[in-house]
Amino acid sequence: MILIRPEQPTDYTAVNHINQVAFGRADEAQLVAALHRQAPSAISLVAWWENEAVGHILFTPVSLEPPLPGVAAAGLAPLAVLPSRQRQGIGGQLIEAGLSACRAQGYSTVIVLGHPEYYPRFGFAPAANKGVYCEFTVPPEAFMLCELTPKLFASSRVVARYHPAFASVT
Repeated sequence: MILIRPEQPTDYTAVNHINQVAFGRADEAQLVAALHRQAPSAISLVAWWENEAVGHILFTPVSLEPPLPGVAAAGLAPLAVLPSRQRQGIGGQLIEAGLSACRAQGYSTVIVLGHPEYYPRFGFAPAANKGVYCEFTVPPEAFMLCELTPKLFASSRVVARYHPAFASVT
């Protein structure tokens, strides 16, 4: 049985470990640590299996340029699950819980730079189809968005800008 709950300060060590092990490098763990300090409005959730933290997901505010009235965007990154617990639905449960938390906090869209085969099952589609582009040079099929409020981007062309801490891992 998986329990997903908001991250607590006592989880920082476990979250750091999850991100390092899941990505096989320290970059994402360092990004999460920086965002803990610099983005206090982040939505950070931890998945627990029995007494072990096994997964983590983070959503941070993303700015849109030009701004669109009434559109609040969050960026999903990173999503990490311990390798021994991957392919068991934990990542999906974290995404669903995170999207619900984003709705509850008034976000109208969530963007992600991720695997184009994985994220569409959660409602994500290529962001370029809605006129939304990433500030970084990325494959267009990997930059996706999920509209929590439908029909936000009719005939818009905007650039999504992540928190400056993301520049260190792109």
